Amino acid sequence: MPVVIADYGMGNLASVYNALNFLGANVKISESPSDIEKADKLVLPGVGAFKDAILGLKKRGLLGPLTKFLSSGKAYLGICLGLQILFEASEEGNALGLGIFKGKVKRFRKEDGVKVPHIGWNSIKLKAYNLKLTAGIKDGSYFYFDHSYYAEPDDKSVVAATTDYGVNFASMLHKDNIYAVQFHPEKSQELGLKLLKNFIKL
Repeated sequence: MPVVIADYGMGNLASVYNALNFLGANVKISESPSDIEKADKLVLPGVGAFKDAILGLKKRGLLGPLTKFLSSGKAYLGICLGLQILFEASEEGNALGLGIFKGKVKRFRKEDGVKVPHIGWNSIKLKAYNLKLTAGIKDGSYFYFDHSYYAEPDDKSVVAATTDYGVNFASMLHKDNIYAVQFHPEKSQELGLKLLKNFIKL
């Protein structure tokens, strides 16, 4: 089974598909539970509301297959909302997430002197330097962000990179076979493609 992009009714599937296809990956967009379970690698992108994402997964019968995949040891890449739903809950609609990571998804505060949502290029500070996902990507590299909420993990050891935007938030996570980024590699030009190419090679 190829790299599968999970279609749960949220977000920019075409741009992620086009980026992976451009890099030569055997890639497929699917909302089929069996495709999710059989995938060699799984990408969960998404923009929009946390609660809608969970409902979209439930509606398509994907919550079970997704949870099973996450514990399978096969490589997972969550992008933006695909990172946030890994957590226990979100301030957005007080919705419950998958609980893969302990912690909560919080909203940026205008009181911190920033515009909400956080849109545009920002740099990442690498906390983990030996990740295969970031091979060839330097500390301080810029990626494209578009979000109003950020994840705050209880276990700081899963934080692979941080970004400063009023608060210092986790912009990349890693634990075992699970990788997740708050930014959009498919919109981040050369370095974004580099990261996706590294994911294909995992």
